[in-house]
Amino acid sequence: MRKPRDYDSELKALEDKAKDLKTRKVQQLGELVIATGADSFSADELAGALLVLAETKDAARREAWAKRGAAFFRGKSRRSATPSDRDAGSTQEEPGGAQSPSGGTGAA
Repeated sequence: MRKPRDYDSELKALEDKAKDLKTRKVQQLGELVIATGADSFSADELAGALLVLAETKDAARREAWAKRGAAFFRGKSRRSATPSDRDAGSTQEEPGGAQSPSGGTGAA
């Protein structure tokens, strides 16, 4: 005969895991705000900008934002590289990276 499952403890464990995931997500979003320099905006300005982003249905604009965000994260990883790697990477990728965000801004 099998041992009965303790549904209460399983549910508690799942709730704890969900709470931990939510806490981690909130922390990472805060870190992202700080890393991008958006912490200089008021909460109202930041909320307004995020609402515009959430309401935007224009796929081209969202794609331009996504490319710019990806370039931001690639730039972060290059900063942690050695100085010679960083200089070589910025020389090769900077022109393409600079064109995409400004091209997205000009079209929007």
